[in-house]
Amino acid sequence: MKKRIILLDTTLRDGEQSLKFNLTTKEKIEIALALEKMGIDIIEVGFPISSPIDYKTSKELAKIIKNSKLCGLARCKKKDIDMVYHSLKKTDNFRIHIFLATSPIHIITKLKTTFNKVLEKISFMIKYARQYTDDIEFSCEDATRTPINNLCNVVQTAITAGATTINIPDTVGYIFPQEYYNIILNLKNKVKNIDKCIISVHTHNDLGMAVGNSITAINAGAQQIEGTINGIGERAGNCALEEIIMALYTRKKNMNFYTNINVHNIYYTSKIVSKICNIPISINKAIVGSNAFSHSSGIHQDGMIKNRNTYEILNPKNIGLNKTEFNLTSKSGRAAVKYHMDLMGYKENTYNINLLYDNFIKLADKKGQVFNYDLESLAFNSLKDNNTEYFSLKYFNVESNSHLSIATIKLQCGKVIKLESATGLGAVNAIYKTIIRITNYNIKLINYILKAKSHTEKSIGEVNIKIKYKTKIFNGIGFSKDIIKASVIAIINCLNSIWRSNQVQKNILKINQS
Repeated sequence: MKKRIILLDTTLRDGEQSLKFNLTTKEKIEIALALEKMGIDIIEVGFPISSPIDYKTSKELAKIIKNSKLCGLARCKKKDIDMVYHSLKKTDNFRIHIFLATSPIHIITKLKTTFNKVLEKISFMIKYARQYTDDIEFSCEDATRTPINNLCNVVQTAITAGATTINIPDTVGYIFPQEYYNIILNLKNKVKNIDKCIISVHTHNDLGMAVGNSITAINAGAQQIEGTINGIGERAGNCALEEIIMALYTRKKNMNFYTNINVHNIYYTSKIVSKICNIPISINKAIVGSNAFSHSSGIHQDGMIKNRNTYEILNPKNIGLNKTEFNLTSKSGRAAVKYHMDLMGYKENTYNINLLYDNFIKLADKKGQVFNYDLESLAFNSLKDNNTEYFSLKYFNVESNSHLSIATIKLQCGKVIKLESATGLGAVNAIYKTIIRITNYNIKLINYILKAKSHTEKSIGEVNIKIKYKTKIFNGIGFSKDIIKASVIAIINCLNSIWRSNQVQKNILKINQS
């Protein structure tokens, strides 16, 4: 019979500790609602005594969250425990999470006390907390650097005092998987009353072991995993819950565990956390990174077209992502080019695949990533049209004050030069409005990313943009020491792609009429 793994999310507590700002009550509520919708069992809402905002937010969440259990963190102090109770008492389903350091380095240098006094304090404070709730979790801070006999003593003391969940955190990300396995196994074999509690694990990623350690720990007998969405948290972060969830989901035939998570909400929740916390998701981040379901190699793309299981172990639709992406680069083969043409609705007898592929490779070597509208242009435009830069920059100037920016741009548009000005809320907005006036293209700027190639006075700015025109998305890139100029160049690159796309439609119309 499969065992359910309880998931405790600490994005709002441990995750927030990694931010350079505090989340507002409204932001925490938005994240908590997403976590609840995802099916998280326990949401650690914060550290109520740490700040008035944390206390207020915990009280608000206690009124709103109904399906997930709420949990508040407390030191081994009466005031901390009281604050958790008073912040969460409006909900019928809450937990008090108490912690105290147990390793020699913490006891001697931080707490400046003895191990026996630590045991006394743990017992007293857990009994004190029991007046408020029967659901008490105790965390042995720095458990993985605590001698095993001492750790067994702490755990037995905590359970005897009334703790129902015992957390064995790898607080500094020090332990290796096999060592963690042995710790959990020793606790199960040596602690007489271990069957009266749930063993939990809380892992950090300082050595890149957080997810592996958590998986190993449940194999040894742990029943609860603590982590955060996107793995945010102190230093190198926490165990990424979306990785744990999808590891158990994907390997369910091989593992004796399951979770109650609605996996289809993972991608949405990940994006919410990334946006609110202002922490971009690395492109190669497992499960939710933009490259997690992208394929560039021609061999991989050909295999995927024939059978997606050749190179994908899980379906992106399972996490709420609609599609797999084939990046068209010089590494792509004919199969990928034909696949993209098929997606756009072009039958193979309407274009020359060999000629298209040869021209595609030349463009990919020059440009890098190639897009569908580039393929259309290569397939149906004349060589002259494909080499034509219909729009080119002749002059630009942007002046800004604290309220508005005004942009003046002179563009070569085919054989005609046009000059226009417009005001906007910021330089990019003013440039965007001016270009619309010049071209009469009804474009919409949907993404703008600025990157610095280095951090010196001579650094070159890189601007990546996405523009929507009619039903298509066009990508543009611009480089310059002047980021405003780089922005203009990026938009003009998009304009030329739009112009070539329009030429394609004209040429296809001629072909159909002939």
